[in-house]
Amino acid sequence: MSEATNCVFCKIIDGQIPSQKVYEDEDFIVIKDINPVAPVHLLAIYKKHVPTVGDLSIEDSKNMWRLFEIVKKITKEEGIESYRIVQNNGRDAGQEVDHIHFHIIAGRKLGHLG
Repeated sequence: MSEATNCVFCKIIDGQIPSQKVYEDEDFIVIKDINPVAPVHLLAIYKKHVPTVGDLSIEDSKNMWRLFEIVKKITKEEGIESYRIVQNNGRDAGQEVDHIHFHIIAGRKLGHLG
C-alpha cells in the first residue's frame, strides 16, 4: 500500500473519511480539526500528497502562495481578527500526518511559541 493510499488526509480529500469542510477548491481543502487546541482550529490541506515543505516541487511552491488568500477569505468570513498559522515538518517538529497541511488556530489568547 502506497504512502498516499494509506494517508488519512488523502482519504478525507477522497471522501472516504467524513470531515467538517470549511472550504474546498481544486488544490486545497480546509476542515475543522477533530482534536482542536483552541476554539477555532482548522486544517488547510494541500490536496496533492506531499509529505513536507522540503518535498514541494517548484510548481507546488507556487500553489502554496494561494493558501494565504484562502486563509484571508476564511478568517474574514468567520470574523477572526487574530490567529496563528502553524506548519510542522517532521516528527520532532510535531508533524503527525505526513501530508503537508497548515493549522489555523484562533478563538483565545495564544501563548508564546517554543
